Amino acid sequence: MLEDYDYQSAPITDVAEEKRVALGYVTEAFAEAQLDGLDADCMAQAAIFAAFQELVATYGEEAAAEFAQGLPDRIRAGGFSIAPRH
Repeated sequence: MLEDYDYQSAPITDVAEEKRVALGYVTEAFAEAQLDGLDADCMAQAAIFAAFQELVATYGEEAAAEFAQGLPDRIRAGGFSIAPRH
């Protein structure tokens, strides 16, 4: 499963920093696309599609499907929310 991926080749702080930088790139791409007139919803769906293509290519279909099964609980728990929850 993707959550169990072994990152022993790099300290966790390096992986966390790489993920933070990667998110910055994606956020910047969204902002540039919006400046070019693309709809944020269209960008979000394209980004999800591209992300799952990469996950399937890297880990295989079964691992990507297992990862996707955990998303509803993470979404409901606020794992992707920006605004503070009450």
